[in-house]
Amino acid sequence: MEKRIIPSSEMIINNDGSIFHLHIRPEQLADKVVLCGDPARVKLIADNFTDVECDVQSREFRTITGWYKGKRITAQSHGIGCDNIEIVINELDMLKNFDFEKRCVKDEFTQLTLVRVGTSGGLQPETPIGTFVAAEKSIGFDGVLFFYANTDDVRDLPYEQELCKQLNWKIDGLKPYVVSANKELMEQIVGHDGKILRGCTIAANGFYGPQGRKLRLPLADEDLNQKIESFKFGHYKITNFEMESSALAGLATLLGHKAMTVCSIIAGRQNLNMNTNYIGSIESLIELVLDRI
Repeated sequence: MEKRIIPSSEMIINNDGSIFHLHIRPEQLADKVVLCGDPARVKLIADNFTDVECDVQSREFRTITGWYKGKRITAQSHGIGCDNIEIVINELDMLKNFDFEKRCVKDEFTQLTLVRVGTSGGLQPETPIGTFVAAEKSIGFDGVLFFYANTDDVRDLPYEQELCKQLNWKIDGLKPYVVSANKELMEQIVGHDGKILRGCTIAANGFYGPQGRKLRLPLADEDLNQKIESFKFGHYKITNFEMESSALAGLATLLGHKAMTVCSIIAGRQNLNMNTNYIGSIESLIELVLDRI
């Protein structure tokens, strides 16, 4: 079958041979990638590297590739939100699996290992501030995945049905979706020492109203967070809020990559408390992920 030649308006390559938003070239990307939202957090990750090959900044996207205990790793920021991480996952895939000169997909597929290290708000008594939670299931309140075909292949449809039923879903024009992290990668990163809990993480499409924070504007469903905290499906409970895990897990699975999200809890939504000085906690989580990736 003749390969599709992708036009320059869809596969956008800069004059220096780098991909459009990230501004890195294929040879600058490792197969193991630690993702984070904040560009400054990339430096925290890279401070653990013994050798650094590149350090590239473009908008909110910063990339540092280097070596950690014999492993070549890229630290990559993605900014805030599923819309941003959609850009990053597609461009990382293009860097590994597209021929930039011929503008087509390569014959040989390269699988990426993608671990997002984030911060999050805990929703259960067992997820207080300081807890590390890995998203075994990611619940998308963002809608990004529905712009792609074949999502039924990667979504947990029974979970979605039960979720909408128990939450008595009232948000017009938006449907939650549920995707699982890569099982092999979850075993690798979570392990069995109890340092990281398995959970179900909501990726909200905003920080305030979509996560039940009420300021001057009323909420469409004032009881949504209470229903989220009470939700049960089999052994699953919803453990935490963040803003990127669903698009990461969904798109990576569709593309054939291994991906997961693990967060440090910095807000207790039930206890109404917040830790804004969480640098020590996130540094400990970064070191844990670097050792296990």
